[in-house]
Amino acid sequence: MRIYENVTEKRRKTMSHIRGKDTSIEVALRKSLWRKGYRYRKNYKALPGSPDICLTKYKIAIFCDSEFFHGKDWEILKPKLAKGNNAAYWTKKIQDNINRDMEIDKKLIYMGWTVIHFWGKDITKNIDSCISVIEETIFDLQMSSVKE
Repeated sequence: MRIYENVTEKRRKTMSHIRGKDTSIEVALRKSLWRKGYRYRKNYKALPGSPDICLTKYKIAIFCDSEFFHGKDWEILKPKLAKGNNAAYWTKKIQDNINRDMEIDKKLIYMGWTVIHFWGKDITKNIDSCISVIEETIFDLQMSSVKE
């Protein structure tokens, strides 16, 4: 039994082209970090969840999340999904993504990593503030290591 039996061929084809790696938001953030002199690993498989960007020198894991698939404003989106096609499938899929993201964050934090999530729109509309968040995090980590 196919869970997504109500999906049109056009929708299926569109969804099959959605990438999990090297998305436009990831590439934009990586290019900005590179220009600033930060070196990173992309989709670092040595860590749970293969973070989109890892600043291994600082133990910072960065995820670039799309609003739809990672459930931004979930309590608002959920009722809207309930009215659409294949509501049960999408509600379960996005809720599972949210739960998985939280579990991965817990594992990374337990391993001593700092986790940062950025929404796609935040990256596209104000990449400089995203870079500032990363730089402030690096500064805070450096200051806390000096105190120890």
